[in-house]
Amino acid sequence: MAYTIHEIFLTAQGEGVHLGRVAVFVRFAGCNLWSGREADRASAVCRFCDTEFRGGTAFETAGQLAQAVAALWPEGEEERFTVLTGGEPLLQVDTPLVAALRHHGFRVGVETNGTQAQPCALDWVCVSPKAGAPLVVSRADELKLVYPQPGASPEMFDGFEAGQRWLSPMDGPDLAANIALAAEYCLRHPRWRLNIQAHKVWGLR
Repeated sequence: MAYTIHEIFLTAQGEGVHLGRVAVFVRFAGCNLWSGREADRASAVCRFCDTEFRGGTAFETAGQLAQAVAALWPEGEEERFTVLTGGEPLLQVDTPLVAALRHHGFRVGVETNGTQAQPCALDWVCVSPKAGAPLVVSRADELKLVYPQPGASPEMFDGFEAGQRWLSPMDGPDLAANIALAAEYCLRHPRWRLNIQAHKVWGLR
């Protein structure tokens, strides 16, 4: 199977339980909730996405893609970790790719909207639900909910099995107000943790 990758880069995880952990991010092209074109945003299922994921480079085999990921890891360093993100990575991620990454010594994480089935067991799963997009993934290591999000209130996910629950204030012109709303909610519902996109503060992707 060929994989279309928008970008691959070494960075530090800016959110959630792995905050600050160095990882190779693999951003897959394409998403099932928005085309990525501004002309389509008003009719998209997810209308607030701020990530560019259109187009990219084709890798013909899992081995080629895994080799490209391995090439970015600092030579001689252990604790190899890669995060498969998008777009929606589970449109393309398959068992051969996960196996190839593990062959190079990587623990494999994924950031997904949860609407696509996992092809196999992964080392870490973060699900970020979107209003109007029914979940197929039934459990995750982390549940990260953009807040406030009409049609996707935190209470709707009380039955979702997750190791950690994060509220991520919606970015944009109302960010300051959204941070205050998310903080207020977390203080009243301590099972939820307040999330931050620290990589933007650090000047990293």
